[in-house]
Amino acid sequence: MSLLKPDWLRVKAPQHQRIGAVANLLVDLKLNTVCQEASCPNIGECFAGGTATFLIMGPACTRACPYCDIAFDKSQRSLDSSEPDRLGEAVARMALHHVVITSVNRDDLEDGGASQFLACIKAVRASSPSTTIELLIPDFCGNWEALKVVLDAAPNVLNHNIETVPRLYKQVRPQGKYQRSLELLKRVRDGWPSVYTKSGLMVGLGENDDEVKEVLIDLRRNQVDIVTIGQYLSPGSKHLPVQRFVSPAQFERYRYEGENQLGFLQVVSSPLTRSSYHAGEVQKLMKTYPR
Repeated sequence: MSLLKPDWLRVKAPQHQRIGAVANLLVDLKLNTVCQEASCPNIGECFAGGTATFLIMGPACTRACPYCDIAFDKSQRSLDSSEPDRLGEAVARMALHHVVITSVNRDDLEDGGASQFLACIKAVRASSPSTTIELLIPDFCGNWEALKVVLDAAPNVLNHNIETVPRLYKQVRPQGKYQRSLELLKRVRDGWPSVYTKSGLMVGLGENDDEVKEVLIDLRRNQVDIVTIGQYLSPGSKHLPVQRFVSPAQFERYRYEGENQLGFLQVVSSPLTRSSYHAGEVQKLMKTYPR
């Protein structure tokens, strides 16, 4: 029996005119967004505000994580060489001050798609030099040379989601490795100290609050700057069910403990928080804590 969704997870009706403008632009430029592919509950707010999280090398993923609504395809697929230029054009036409670029997992590629991330960064910098760039990357299966390719292009923010607590990894993220994700984040901090590091996790998959705090402690030990925490919402009957709905008060406790006890620069924590929700606010953080 599925849990009833509480009132605090109700989403305001979107502004259809503004959503249509962004959606039409994406269709025109043949671009994917994680907002659409992953059934994000904030799509109305973000599209209405004229922003989106661009999904490159998609829309299908070579992993089939049971919490995610992105399509699965493990076959080898060539990369679209025109995608970076189209992405750069979209950022310019939307006049974005901050852009988030993420990707599906592409384990079929030798470098996991690092070269495509590099090309996209170059295209955005060419079309919109003042736009700050945030990357949300996969783990590249531990290919640290691929990570170096991405980081040498100097994104402003590097995000890699830890997703859940160690105990649930085999169930939630069977092809991921908790320690490998921590190592990735630590390598970013050690090798590229000017880049702000970020990670995120979902709650409601069967973890408890003590386990959440242990993950936050692990992230701070590896010098992660920013964390996002949001409520897991099951995309459908074939996906993992929600085990609990975490109250807004508990999300606020996560935020308070993360910022005031553990020392994160920022913890964005609420039921509807997602990895790139209000991501542009990092620009204020960069001014307060310059590197």
